[in-house]
Amino acid sequence: MGLPKIALTAGDPAGIGPEIAAAAAADPAVRAVCEPIVYAAPPDANVSAGQVSAAAGRAAYDTIVRAVDATRKGDVDAIATAPVNKLAFAMAGLEWKGHTDLLAYLCGTPRVAMMFHSPPLKVVLLTVHIPLAEVAAHLTPELVDHTIALTAEAMTAFGSARPRLALAGLNPHAGEGGVIGSEDDRVLAPAVARARARGVSIDGPIPGDTVFVRASRGEFECVIACYHDQGLIPVKLLAFGTAVNVTIGLPIIRTSVDHGTAFDIAGKGVADPGSMIAAVKLAASMASARMSR
Repeated sequence: MGLPKIALTAGDPAGIGPEIAAAAAADPAVRAVCEPIVYAAPPDANVSAGQVSAAAGRAAYDTIVRAVDATRKGDVDAIATAPVNKLAFAMAGLEWKGHTDLLAYLCGTPRVAMMFHSPPLKVVLLTVHIPLAEVAAHLTPELVDHTIALTAEAMTAFGSARPRLALAGLNPHAGEGGVIGSEDDRVLAPAVARARARGVSIDGPIPGDTVFVRASRGEFECVIACYHDQGLIPVKLLAFGTAVNVTIGLPIIRTSVDHGTAFDIAGKGVADPGSMIAAVKLAASMASARMSR
């Protein structure tokens, strides 16, 4: 069995994506585990480093579409993506907020979730890029049930036959028995009970101010967080630059960096490719495991 072929999409061409994709593709540690293939905007794309534009948003979108098509055809085995810019997508008239919902659309997958994978902590998000004021309304029993199931299934790809999961509470003190909000008792706790009845090893809802500490000390293998910053703050505190974004629930393997387009340093040659390298290596590991089955 040869090395897996990994598509490295360069993301928004006005950001640091092209730099970190090229650096990762040339990295000896990457080339030892896969055959990297960079998918980038054409050289004549009308973009300027550090400038948000519709042209850059469209170029990033076109690159992603090409990489997904190649993966679904079997020409490459996985995708590792450099960051895109949500405003550039919007300026280009694109309806998607970023990679996760776009990839779900391109793959025809109704439900996916965002996982952040790092050695000290793994986190899955129930909701992603929505206003904080709307989070509670989005936490439906169906969403929580499906995300718990996706997480349990995805963790088996990382060697956990029966992973130990935790669900973070939404409210302070996980609602304190309904005194500080009803969602934890009304929505989250029943979802945990249903998951346990299905054989999933999961605890919760556990207050957000303690669950990530317990997970980082080894008590849980992955935490399911209710909203974006609840999950991303601890991940970036413990593993910024080495954490990898994994879209779970897709029929293809997709990993990504844990940072944004960094327009302020684009084109200056100082961008750190560490997270992109980690993303490619994880994609290669997942692809190799799938190829060996």
